[in-house]
Parts: sequence; C-alpha cells; structure tokens
Amino acid sequence: MRKIRVIGIGAGHPEQITIQAINAINQTDVLFITDKGSDKDDLARFRREIIERYAPERKPRIIAIPDPPRDRQPTDYHATVTSWHDQRAALYEALFHEHLQAGEAGAFLVWGDPSLYDSTIRILDSMRIEFEVIPGITSVQALTASHRIPLNQIGAPVQITTGRLLASCPPTMDTVVMLDGECAFNTVTDDEMEIYWGACLGTADEVLVSGKVRDVAAKIQQTREALRRRKGWIMDTYLLRKPRR
Repeated sequence: MRKIRVIGIGAGHPEQITIQAINAINQTDVLFITDKGSDKDDLARFRREIIERYAPERKPRIIAIPDPPRDRQPTDYHATVTSWHDQRAALYEALFHEHLQAGEAGAFLVWGDPSLYDSTIRILDSMRIEFEVIPGITSVQALTASHRIPLNQIGAPVQITTGRLLASCPPTMDTVVMLDGECAFNTVTDDEMEIYWGACLGTADEVLVSGKVRDVAAKIQQTREALRRRKGWIMDTYLLRKPRR
C-alpha cells in the first residue's frame, strides 16, 4: 500500500514549518517536485533546503515532475484548467507506479496551505486515491503578521478572491487578493480603500507596502515588476480594506 502526503510548508520562512509537517517529511521516501522551469529553480531549491534542514538523515529520493504548459490567457478558463489538471493527474499516476514501491510514502511539499489556491488536492482527489493532507501557514497569515494587522475588522467578514475576479467585481468588504498577475488593484476606484501588499513573504526578499490604494498603487506595481525581473518570478498577496467608521 503506497502512501501519498500533501504537506503545507508555509509561505517561505523555513521556521514556519509545523512539527506535524516535519514528522511527515521524516516519513517520506519519495519527494515529488513540480519543475516549472529554470526561472523558478529557487522554489525547488527551497524545498530541498527544507529536507536538508529537517530530515538530514532521511534523504528521500527526489523526482522532478515536468509541469504541462497551459494557456495563460484562455477563452475558457475553467476548461483550460481542467485539461491542465487532467494532464497532471496522468503524470502523477505514471510516476507513482514508476517510483513508489509497496509500503513507501511519497509527498508533495506545497507552498502555504494545500487548501488555498493550490491544485494538488483537487488532482489527487480526481485520481480516486487515498492521501493525507498536512496543513501549513498560508501567505494570508504571513501577510497580516508582517504588516502587524488583524485579518478581519471587528465583527466584519473577509472574502478571498483572485486578481481575475477582482477586476470584474469591485470589493464590497475586506478582501484578500491572490494570483494577481495583472495588478488588478489598479481597478479600485474608492479613494478610501487601503491596501496591505506583500511579496516573497517570509523570505529574505520580502517586500511590504501599505497605504491608500490611490497613493501607493504605482509604487507597488514598480516594486513588483523590479522584483519579478530580478528573480524571474514573484508570489505576492494583498489585503484591501476600507476602514470602518
């Protein structure tokens, strides 16, 4: 019986790994890492550093999974993502049979928490196999901690959305925005709306900007682009908030 684990490893700070995650890593025989190209080598390297730091004697076998390409500007977003997930599922199944022996455990190390805007759980569930999920600290938690703010205002709700949806649906409550490659905060027209933005949270490259959207939007966009050019990639998250009177 093969075991598969999906392990949340936090937003990027190596000390944000939970004891449960460390124990799971130390029970892993094969680590599956998605290869997303040379411009994101440091993401795979961070996963290897986690293994070396918390499981120095375990030395699991590391298997790179080539990430299937997909259209980033599709006409049918859901159909495109579903097809991409199907391709990933086929790859996973083949690699499990090839590299996992009976009684061995394989694992995916997932940024943040596996339940929040990550496809691994959804893909494994579609394969109808048994797997275990180990929660992790999300980029949302890392963002509010770095800015030293609560996630919610007193008695108020919070929604979590994407940049794609924000652009077509202006926020009506405190809103966390993820996966915003187009800087959708520029579509905010409320002059009183504040933004708490962070990139590369928890890492040595962490950058934070906050203020009224109208005042700091250009700075965020310039900072984001400079960081993306330097690193070849960027992971950022932000909270939009209108102070309550």
